[in-house]
Order: sequence, then C-alpha cells, then structure tokens
Amino acid sequence: MRLNKYLAACGVASRRDCDEIIKSGRVRVNGKVASLGQDVNEGDEVMLDNSKVSLKKNEYYILNKPKGYLSTVEDDKGRKTVLDLLPPTVGRIYPVGRLDYDSEGLLILTTDGELAQRLTHPSNEVPKTYLVRIEGTATEATLNPIRSGIEIEGGYVTKKCKAHIVETNKEYTKIHITITEGKNREIRKMFAAIGREVTLLKRIKVGELTLRGLDRGAYRKLTKQEVAYLMSI
Repeated sequence: MRLNKYLAACGVASRRDCDEIIKSGRVRVNGKVASLGQDVNEGDEVMLDNSKVSLKKNEYYILNKPKGYLSTVEDDKGRKTVLDLLPPTVGRIYPVGRLDYDSEGLLILTTDGELAQRLTHPSNEVPKTYLVRIEGTATEATLNPIRSGIEIEGGYVTKKCKAHIVETNKEYTKIHITITEGKNREIRKMFAAIGREVTLLKRIKVGELTLRGLDRGAYRKLTKQEVAYLMSI
C-alpha cells in the first residue's frame, strides 16, 4: 500500500495532505525518513512525529453544527471548535469540509482521510444543499444570475447550481440552494454579488444525507448504510 494511502487510512489526514506531511520529513518507516510514493508492507513500523501510526477501525459522525464554532480541530485563539461538541473518547477525528463560524448545519466528521478526500475534491461534484435566508422580498428571477454562475469576490465565476425560493414576504426570503463546490464563504459571496446579504446559512443535506432527528449541537454515529452511501457518491 502506498504510504500516503496508509496514513489516510489511519486517520492522519487526507491523502493529499499526507503527501505534504511526508515531504516535510515528519514520517519514518522502519527508522528511516520516508519518501513520497513509498510503499508500506505488512509488519513495517510507521512513525509520525515519533508516534507510531497503525491502522484502526474508522469512525464516522454526523453533527448539527451551531453558530459560534469553528470547523477545525483546534484554534490558536482559543475559540470553540466542533470537536468541543463531541466526547473526548472519540479521539483523532476531522471535519469533512468546512462550515464557517457564522454558519450552521450538517457536518460530517471522520477518521477516514480517504473518504474525506473523496467528499471534498471538486472533481467529484458532491451536491450540498443549504437553507439561505436573505432580507426582503425576492422572486425566482432574482436567483437567475446565481443559477447560471456568477462572478464573486476575487474574480472567480461559480459553477451553475440549483436554487429555488421556499418562502418569501416583506421581511425576508428563504431559499434552498444546491452547489457542487465549496469555495470559502462561496454562498455568502454569491448573494453579495447580487446585492443581497445572507442572514442565515444552514447546510441541510450532503447528497441525500440529512439532519433528520438531530437537534442543534447534537451528533450521532453514521450507520453502515449511510457510510456506504457516502462512499458511493
């Protein structure tokens, strides 16, 4: 097995990030500094930063992230992260993708670096659906520039997406939007490009996986069927 795949299977990081870790010289195999592209055989001793790395059964969780938590493992400013919502017995686990500090909703956490890579790599175009609330009234025509792909801050043009209004009145409009990419604060920037500020952003689906039955801040383990589904997409 390739070393980067082995490290990802051990829950160290995604395969791509493991490549960077290997290149940095932090990994040793049988006492020797590892090289990129190296294979690992049964019985080999793999060390990361002087700690032994070994295969273990992966864990998979779904979390209904509240506002005010970072989608990271730790924060140098001491702010709360999503790991603060999980029991300490969970161990070394990582969020798949990100929801920004002011956003909420469905977040997958796992020790399976390979699955994390597959779910977040742009080429796989995994659909993610969000509930968005903006101030004031809107019509379906308001969303046409967003559906078609729109230039956002930084000059990037977003991919085509699905969007439709689920509720509108004089005070606010609620919209369901499904995207297949995950640029930093992309949805907020998309609405900013049409002059509308997002006042609520909640991820409600990844593929067909939903938050059904999970209160804000609550979590549970994914079922075998749900894990198999995520691997299939």
